[in-house]
Amino acid sequence: MMQTSRTSVKPAPALETGQDLDAAPIQTGGQQPDLEALDRLAALKGLKRFRSILSFWSIFADTVAIVLGFYVASLVYLGTGMGNHAWNMVVVCVPLFMMFSLNNNAHNTRKVYNLWSGISAATGALVMAASSLLLIAFFLKVGAEFSRGVFILGVVISLIGIILARVATRMMVGRRLDRGLYAILCIYDGVPMGPRPGPGAIEARSMGLHPDLSSAVAINRLGMLAKGMDRVVVHCAPQARDAWALALKTLDARCEIVVPELDHLAALGISNRSGHTSLLLNSGRLAWNHQLMKRAFDLMLSLAAMPFLLPFFAIIGVLIKLDSKGPVFFKQERIGLGNRPFTIWKFRTMRTEMCDANASRLTSRDDDRVTKLGNILRKTSIDELPQIINVLLGDMSLVGPRPHALGAKAGSLLYWDVDQRYWERHVVKPGLTGLAQVRGFRGATEVENDLSMRLQSDLEYVTTWSLRSDIRILLGTVTVLFHKNAF
Repeated sequence: MMQTSRTSVKPAPALETGQDLDAAPIQTGGQQPDLEALDRLAALKGLKRFRSILSFWSIFADTVAIVLGFYVASLVYLGTGMGNHAWNMVVVCVPLFMMFSLNNNAHNTRKVYNLWSGISAATGALVMAASSLLLIAFFLKVGAEFSRGVFILGVVISLIGIILARVATRMMVGRRLDRGLYAILCIYDGVPMGPRPGPGAIEARSMGLHPDLSSAVAINRLGMLAKGMDRVVVHCAPQARDAWALALKTLDARCEIVVPELDHLAALGISNRSGHTSLLLNSGRLAWNHQLMKRAFDLMLSLAAMPFLLPFFAIIGVLIKLDSKGPVFFKQERIGLGNRPFTIWKFRTMRTEMCDANASRLTSRDDDRVTKLGNILRKTSIDELPQIINVLLGDMSLVGPRPHALGAKAGSLLYWDVDQRYWERHVVKPGLTGLAQVRGFRGATEVENDLSMRLQSDLEYVTTWSLRSDIRILLGTVTVLFHKNAF
């Protein structure tokens, strides 16, 4: 007879968590359960149902907007309601729209909450569906059954309808969404709650919770409280983590245990290597497809700008030669991708004999080293334009953290001595402009806080990169070309 192997589970003694467990429902020591906490948890459990309803409503509203869009287009252009032209387009366009919108999560609750992101996703899906419809009509050689006027007008009205529907939905449920989208149960076992505990925060003792797999009552209590939750998070003493880890694995929700001792490592994630737990501390460079996209974007704009920049460079070069003796360009070693040095190109703005290749002395307002023309070039940021050469060479990108010299200081300290996170900004290529510059954090770093503000922006850019953010930063740079700190 086959014997089944059993894994013995050691009961979690009460001494490990500082709790005792009795058979009473959701209470210990004869105390009454925390009714206020139960009410809060009951309210949270409705969030899943609310998100489902909101997603279905989003699908319904977008579909109605498309149907009405083509109906109105047919009425305006052909003088009839839903004729064959409009109906055939709707029959093809709606399924295509659903396919594209579901693929880019246009109906996700977060997209409804983030209005502009939701509008972008939904309208983008409609544009893709309309483009596909055009291709289908072209390859099938549809002529008499396809009215271009109804098609164009229908797409435009549908886009307007989707935008209006999204805005109206956000206005109707905005307050509800602002209270939170997910039901998170936070269990505090033997550790104090934070200063601002969320609505799902409970004390294990007051709810009769104890991570004891040998007790059906204990597991049932945990399961009942976790029912309908999106996530269960446990804050407990180190000696209780093994017991809680076993108990959490029995739940049908995503579960986590907070380990504050690892905060200083700033881990991005956790994985398993050769049977051992490992912490992900750095995601490295952008994904290859994002690198390809960013590089293509850099080359496209840089090459397109070169015919206009080259004559301008020649004029500036002549003016620099007339203004002072020395080379047109100033080259300096800067810190680049992966903390590796590269040579940056700039127009020379200082007297040749006073140029500071190591940046050991910060440029100050009315600096005696800066030439008359150099002062104009620095104030207008024209001196930075030759870095387009670095972009073409692949050392830099159009957008990224600004590269610094090895000797640069904030106050009296080197940048990495102010904040060791400084090196983390170099997981992407340095840029001609960046998020920090658009926010006005530029110029000399006279005090340590000057570096901290721009470092925070640089790290934010690194972790939230998108091609859209690069375009937005480039457009925003135009507004800060003339800046009080540019000298």
